[in-house]
Amino acid sequence: MPIKLENVAIAVRDLEATIAFFTDLGLTVLGRDEVQGEWTDTAVGLDGNHAKIAMLQTPDGHGRLELFEYLHPEAIETEPTQPNEIGMHRVAFSVDDIDAALEIAARHGCHPLRGVATYEDIYRLTYVRGPSGIIVMLAEELQKG
Repeated sequence: MPIKLENVAIAVRDLEATIAFFTDLGLTVLGRDEVQGEWTDTAVGLDGNHAKIAMLQTPDGHGRLELFEYLHPEAIETEPTQPNEIGMHRVAFSVDDIDAALEIAARHGCHPLRGVATYEDIYRLTYVRGPSGIIVMLAEELQKG
């Protein structure tokens, strides 16, 4: 059976702020909607499910993020995810210039968990704490070509 990754969905505190962060990094908004009703209750497994959503796409057309801001039931605040927690870990992006990407992230109040590291002269990479506590990995390939 063929399988294809469709998207990664992330529940967020503030849809507009999260869209601004990811579009500044280079993703584009494919569409927005507000969803509710029996079909969403069934698909998601939450009674009374009502959310504002947005689908974003990476410039290469292969990666997609679906962002949800829950209107009902009320979103549950949790502690920010730590890199070693079981479950959804992070979303990762390749960037041409990690320093420029970090400047963009900083304009949104988002900063590296610790700093920028170099992996075997192949990548410069970092984990950034993004909107709603999302961990976003940024990686710049050093041996481009």
